Amino acid sequence: MTFNPPKRLLMGPGPSDVNPRVSLALAKPIIGHLDPAFLQLMDEVQAMLRVLFNTENRLTIPVSGTGSAGMEAIFVNLLEPGDKIIIGVHGVFGTRMVDLAKRCGAEVIEIHAEWGTALNPDDIEKAAIDHPDAKALALVHAETSTGVLQDIEPISQIAKKHDLLLMLDAVTSLAGVPVLLDEWGVDACYSGTQKCLSCPPGLAPVSFSDRAVSVLQSRKTRVQSWYFDMNMVASYWTGGNRAYHHTAPINMNYALHEALCLVLEEGVETRFLRHREMSQRLWTGLSRLGFEPLVDEAVRLPQLNAVTLPESIDEAAIRKRLLTDFNIEIGAGLGPLAGKIWRIGLMGDSCTSAHVDALLAALTECLEA
Repeated sequence: MTFNPPKRLLMGPGPSDVNPRVSLALAKPIIGHLDPAFLQLMDEVQAMLRVLFNTENRLTIPVSGTGSAGMEAIFVNLLEPGDKIIIGVHGVFGTRMVDLAKRCGAEVIEIHAEWGTALNPDDIEKAAIDHPDAKALALVHAETSTGVLQDIEPISQIAKKHDLLLMLDAVTSLAGVPVLLDEWGVDACYSGTQKCLSCPPGLAPVSFSDRAVSVLQSRKTRVQSWYFDMNMVASYWTGGNRAYHHTAPINMNYALHEALCLVLEEGVETRFLRHREMSQRLWTGLSRLGFEPLVDEAVRLPQLNAVTLPESIDEAAIRKRLLTDFNIEIGAGLGPLAGKIWRIGLMGDSCTSAHVDALLAALTECLEA
C-alpha cells in the first residue's frame, strides 16, 4: 500500500520543514547525470553554495550523502595514517570527528569543554604548542547536541599561526548564522541540507580551499574511500570536460537548487535575523513557563535551543504527547544530557512565529495536564 506519512511540525534537531517549492522540485522529470541541462544546474548550485559559505573556493560542491558523508569526505581526503590532528570536543559531533579521524589512522589530540559551553581557545593554543607536528585542527561550529555556537575567529588565528589545516563542521550553522570560510581561513568545511537549508536530507555541501586541494592531490597514500575520493569527484563537478564518477542524486540536486534559490531570495542577512528573532520569541515564552536555557546567551545558537528540564517533568512523556496529540516533533538530549534537556529546532522553514506559538500553546496544555 502507498505510504502516507503524518503531517508534522518539525521542531527537533533536524530535519526541518520543507518549502512546497522544494517538494515540487523533487517531483520534476529526471534527466541524465551528464545531461547538459543538469551540468548547468550543477554549476548554479556551486555558485550559490559559494555565496552561503562566503568563499571563492573552486571545489565547493554537494557530496552525495547526508551531513555525515560530508564529514567523512573531508577527513578521509585530508588525513593519512600517522597524521596528527587536534580536535575540539564539547558535544556528540566532536566525538564523531574523533572516531572518524582514528578510523583514518590519525593520531588524535582531544581538547574538551563541558557540554553546553564553548571551547576555550587557550586550550587549543596550548595543544598546538605542545604538538608542533600536528597537521590539522577540527571543530564544530554549531554543536547540534548542545546548542552552542563556537566563535571561530580566535581559533582561526591559532590555526594560521601554527600552520594547521582548519576543518569545520557547519551542518547546523549554514544558512542560519554567518559562515565565513575565506575570512576565517577555513580549509575544509561540511554541512547538510536538512537543517537551515530546509531541504530533505541526502546531500552534504562541502568546500575545500586551494591549500586543502593541494594536500589531497599530494597524498602519499590513496584515499581510503573510493566514493568520497575528491580527486575523482572533483573531475565530475568541476572543469570543462566532466568525467563520470557516480550517478548523482538528480532530483535531490533539483531540491537543493530550489532551496538555495529560496535562501538567496530572502536574503542571507534577513534569514539570520529571522532565526535570532524567533529564538528570542521562543525563549520569552519558555521563560514564562518556567524553563531555562542550557547555554549562556553569549554562545547560544538561535536555530537549536537547548532547554534544561526540572526533575519533576517526565520529559519523554511530554515529547510523546507533543508528537501524538499535537503533531509537533522536538528532540531529546544526547549523551550526558539525555533526559536533562530538550532540543528545540528553529531552522529554515521551521523558523516561524506560527511554529513557536503552536509549540508554546501545546507545551502549556501538556504542563497543565
